[in-house]
Amino acid sequence: MAVNDSKVYAQISSYIGRLIREKFGKGPTSVYVTIKHPYMTIYLKDFLAPMERVLLEKGEKKRVEETRDVLMEELLPEIMCKLEEIVSIKVKDLHYDWNLENRSGIIFGCVPEGTSHEHRAVSPLPAEVEGPFYKEINEASKRGQKMPERTEVFVLNDRTILTKRTGILVNVEKELIKNQFTEELKLTKRPMEKRLIDQGKLEDILGKDIDDTFVDWNFDQDIGYFVFITTSKKEM
Repeated sequence: MAVNDSKVYAQISSYIGRLIREKFGKGPTSVYVTIKHPYMTIYLKDFLAPMERVLLEKGEKKRVEETRDVLMEELLPEIMCKLEEIVSIKVKDLHYDWNLENRSGIIFGCVPEGTSHEHRAVSPLPAEVEGPFYKEINEASKRGQKMPERTEVFVLNDRTILTKRTGILVNVEKELIKNQFTEELKLTKRPMEKRLIDQGKLEDILGKDIDDTFVDWNFDQDIGYFVFITTSKKEM
């Protein structure tokens, strides 16, 4: 049965805001939901607990990230079940990342066929943007790891662009994963991959400002994601 998008988004926003507040002690001020097959994103704004603020002021960013990772790994299965329960949306392979400096974050995942939103196909990049954008994403991956075997780009709305890169892990990373050092690898790769992106070049290509860049991976499937949150370029 089809459902009203605004009602679905409001239900998800309310649920995620309440869950984050219960588990972290402070919830986000704003939660923006987008569902556009084959992905959904939940963008969180103004989210930083008082204790986390103290730790960041003391230079303990890694400790904040480690704590959030522990909590989120516990919450992801619950979120997937709850989404299916309250709005009949099946989501698999949920991911998350944070921009602690911006007090923002994202939760995103795949919405497979068979949901009430599967008809909402993603939009392509404009033809004049597509080639340069793909090239910069691939070059960024090559600088840190290797050229992806496959790169896909999904424009989910006017502000949100998701890229999926398949076949990016090098042998030493695969060995770390095999030996269950995934948390250490993730904590190392997060800032590194964000540094590898030439944000200024991407902004010139897109003709937009990039407010947030998020990353995450499916290590088992050798997949890496970037999610860019953009806005119209500010007048100088």
